Amino acid sequence: MDALTRRRFLVASGVAGGAALAAGTGGAGLLDLLARGATVPTDAAPTNTLVLVTLYGGNDGLNTVIPYADPAYHAARPELAYDPERVLHLDDAVGLNPVLRGLRRIWDDSRLAVVLGVGYPNPDRSHFTSMDIWQTASPVEPVTTGWVGRWLDTTRAAPEAAVSFEPVLPPVLAGATRSGACVGVGGLDLPPGLTVEAVAGLGRIEPGESQMQARAAAAYRDLLDVDRLVRGAEEHPDPVPSVDGPQVLTTGPGTRSVLENQLALVARCVEARVPTRVYSVSLDGFDTHAMALPGHEALLTRLDRALSSFVARMAGTEAGRRVTVVVYSEFGRRVRANASQGTDHGTAGPVLVLGSQVAGGCYGEQPSLTDLDDGDLKATTDLRDVFGTVLAQVLDADPDQHLGGGYRARPLPLLRPT
Repeated sequence: MDALTRRRFLVASGVAGGAALAAGTGGAGLLDLLARGATVPTDAAPTNTLVLVTLYGGNDGLNTVIPYADPAYHAARPELAYDPERVLHLDDAVGLNPVLRGLRRIWDDSRLAVVLGVGYPNPDRSHFTSMDIWQTASPVEPVTTGWVGRWLDTTRAAPEAAVSFEPVLPPVLAGATRSGACVGVGGLDLPPGLTVEAVAGLGRIEPGESQMQARAAAAYRDLLDVDRLVRGAEEHPDPVPSVDGPQVLTTGPGTRSVLENQLALVARCVEARVPTRVYSVSLDGFDTHAMALPGHEALLTRLDRALSSFVARMAGTEAGRRVTVVVYSEFGRRVRANASQGTDHGTAGPVLVLGSQVAGGCYGEQPSLTDLDDGDLKATTDLRDVFGTVLAQVLDADPDQHLGGGYRARPLPLLRPT
């Protein structure tokens, strides 16, 4: 079977992500490593790992990291503002949403950094444009590569260096010559009438096929191997310590949130010492235009449970203690509540950084709630300074090579010296 026919099947069946990338980058590497539980050599030098958590929809930063002591906060959103006594105080000015109890305990352990007022110049309130800017780290001009993708390009990284456990590959992992791999948490979702046996047939190498055709066939075999791994993970729950007491974090459908399922797979890979340096996971639903309070609290509860369990689990191994988690969204919400007891698209918001290597505390300046830009916050920290810090301190890279527009990052002391 020729490679074009295989590719047409990929597009028609909607499973182009992982398999197509494996074929295109020439590597069964990540998929083979995941499926077989392979590990790096025991004498290999320890490396840091980055986990990017994207909150799609525009998270309400003012009700996540709350400026509870500012009268302007309570005046701007009387139906949505939290009473100061309910807020989980971080200092005498800001605190966490009351449902973020797990994150508060991570803060108490000095493993949570809160970067305040993160944004970019001339902010855009479109979900798609703003997320593109965050993932490419290029607010000045549009580019086709993500900041992690450019790191993959310049380091000539292997295909397994970056992986997304999301439905599609996010732009942040796309480079010009290399890209991360995309492996769905739910396993292989075949169209009606198509069997696993038929897909296995696409993975058989036929006599006389070219090297490219053989690589495409290998991608199909790897796709099925990963499907078996994910299905096996669903059947075998992982005991995970929780900051609120013992819990069991499973990967079964309907038992935990999508983010928890994704982080459970990240944890298994980290503990198996799979040589992936960057993981991308996500949680959707943060576009809270109406009746925001209960919906936003439900989303933050899922986020809190997923992150606190993951960080607790990672603290238990040497490889896990070298994991840094960065949580961000495409923009915050407007300062003033709307007429539907919700909030509309805004600009700057907080970024959370978690892990055993993180130097806890607040960084940057909380934006003014009265000196506004057409009703929106003025960013006080450039997103490129945050991602530049991550490139330098987690991925051991020169940030100025990977940030858009020739920007020179101003590093933040987010991580402890090692």
